[in-house]
Amino acid sequence: MESTLSRTHGLLLETPSGLAPSEERTDQRARDRYPISLDLQYKVLRGGRVEQIGTGRTLNISSGGVLFETDDRLPQRGLVEVAMQWPYLLQGACGLKLVMRGHIVRSTANHKETAVRAEFREFRTTGVRRQDAVSKAALSAR
Repeated sequence: MESTLSRTHGLLLETPSGLAPSEERTDQRARDRYPISLDLQYKVLRGGRVEQIGTGRTLNISSGGVLFETDDRLPQRGLVEVAMQWPYLLQGACGLKLVMRGHIVRSTANHKETAVRAEFREFRTTGVRRQDAVSKAALSAR
């Protein structure tokens, strides 16, 4: 079935062909989501303490949050911090990690997928990659 997409007042409207206007569906998310698969580490936090740690993989991401999957059982609600290795280098040499902290807003029945609304987000550097640093040093010595 084909569908048409249009953006109206920040909402993404999807109208499958053959449906009457009253049957239109809307996506009420305020921010665009981007499908990207990145390894991540998470920490479930409570009262300033780390209650659970684990790993997973992102399914999609936006500036407002992240949807990820994990084999671990996470709580239906709660504070969580996720950290993802960003696929691009800062100035071509320095690794980046995107860290988001926020509340779990949705977890699927089988607890495999978890949605987090980001209340805090920042990029952190993870250090200069050795091979890149060696290559740059060799170039500057010329």
